[in-house]
Amino acid sequence: MKKSAIHISLILSLLIASACEKDFEELNRNPFFPTQTDVGPLFNNVVSSLRLGWNEQFYLHNETLYGVTQQAALTAATFQNINIGTEEAWSNYYRALAHIREIELRFDEMEVEPEALNNVRAMVKILLAYKTFRITDLFGDMPFFDAGKGFEDLDFARPKFDGQEAIYKYLLDDLKWAADHLNTFPNPTTASGTPYVSFGNFDTFFNGDMLRWKKFANSLRLRHALRMVEKDPAFAAPILQDILENNLPVIRDGEDVVMSPAAQDWRNESVNWSFREHNKLRMGSTVWNQLSINNNIDGSGIYDPRAYIFFETNNAGEWAPFPQIPDSDTPPSGGIPYQQQRDSNYPIKGNGNIYSPFNYYLIRDEMDIPEIILTAAEVHFIKAEAYLRGLGVGMDSDEAEGEYTLGVVASIQFWQNVMVNCGIWENKSPVLAIGEIFAVTNNPRISIFTTDKKLEFIYAQRWLDAFRQPWEAYALARRTGMTPREGGPVAHFRFPYPPSEAENNADNWAEQVSKMVEDSERVKVWWML
Repeated sequence: MKKSAIHISLILSLLIASACEKDFEELNRNPFFPTQTDVGPLFNNVVSSLRLGWNEQFYLHNETLYGVTQQAALTAATFQNINIGTEEAWSNYYRALAHIREIELRFDEMEVEPEALNNVRAMVKILLAYKTFRITDLFGDMPFFDAGKGFEDLDFARPKFDGQEAIYKYLLDDLKWAADHLNTFPNPTTASGTPYVSFGNFDTFFNGDMLRWKKFANSLRLRHALRMVEKDPAFAAPILQDILENNLPVIRDGEDVVMSPAAQDWRNESVNWSFREHNKLRMGSTVWNQLSINNNIDGSGIYDPRAYIFFETNNAGEWAPFPQIPDSDTPPSGGIPYQQQRDSNYPIKGNGNIYSPFNYYLIRDEMDIPEIILTAAEVHFIKAEAYLRGLGVGMDSDEAEGEYTLGVVASIQFWQNVMVNCGIWENKSPVLAIGEIFAVTNNPRISIFTTDKKLEFIYAQRWLDAFRQPWEAYALARRTGMTPREGGPVAHFRFPYPPSEAENNADNWAEQVSKMVEDSERVKVWWML
């Protein structure tokens, strides 16, 4: 397990790097100088930081969030030291934040028309917003406004904690600025003819497609305005209204935002590691009841094709969910369904594997399975909720039903494409044509047209689409309390701060904890009611 980098060492390394570059200030001021490549790699480092951490997946996702959200069943809680995961997520964020602050500082020093920097500034703001939303939604209040600036002034070496409300509103304003100022025309220039500054090939996220960047910004605005709408409708509802009533560009079907190992030239070894070393996750009864109309072990009750993509049968070839709330008589889980020996002997999952595991190929592939950031289906479900509840727009049941149905279709298509495009995936399930997918949406267990629980259906399908984004399902479950669930309500509301923060930012950490009363999972984040 890797020990997280602490604030002080990060600051010292950045100070050293900054000192080494003092002789090159003139290059930093000229964005068109052919040898000036420092800002591009820094930006690419920020993009690379979007990849999920190994320990984050092991401890926060597999050990905690899949069980909290009930997207899967945690068959045994064996690894209690989640600090390893929180340290990694926390340090990954603050390393990237330091890069972002440095990029912004270099923008300020460039002798170029301010307008010419609009696109690159907007791209940085969008990545900052995405990354900060993720961390604050996991931890709540956090150092932000003064954080990542230790290379500028040692007064910022131990930044104070900022309230999540202030962070949320700042980021949403930043995203609006980004969406409003992105120039989506090819090779844009200012009124005086100055070419816009570009990251060029260092934009490995959207490859210079400014319209995709704009759509991503607006989609993030939708996601997080909806997340806080109950807490501050006066601030959030106008954002929803602005995007929906003005039909602003958002992520559409086929434009899902992902980190792609093959396209970005990296190998994703962390997913299979986190599953095979953990080996405690299986299909649970909660998610099984969203995919099948009965418990037939031959799978004859399965009506949702995503069942075959998310999970597989046990070692005996049976569909067998682990009870979401096991009792003392529940047989233990075992076997080796995630071990790489299955590469050459796929059917063998171990005699002890009596419950359905995650689909092996979904967590084994290192090149073709993407890490998901935001899907088009999620945008549809956000719209469906807004129209159904009249959030920022007038209530419109027809629009809500239409967006919900399109969301289910987009989700099934997305996950089918994940399967189809995976080079190592053998024994692929049949791919449904568009008409067959719409037929799935007419099943009484999923059709929004025949239920009086429309909002619950919307939440269930958004929860299901986020199958490999347990942090998003976690936010949805905490906000609504209406995602599919067995037993009592969610009682896990945040992660405790990593121990390194108490050690290296002791005074500010202590002041923050005193405000919260306790640094535990029982403390609700700001946007929760």
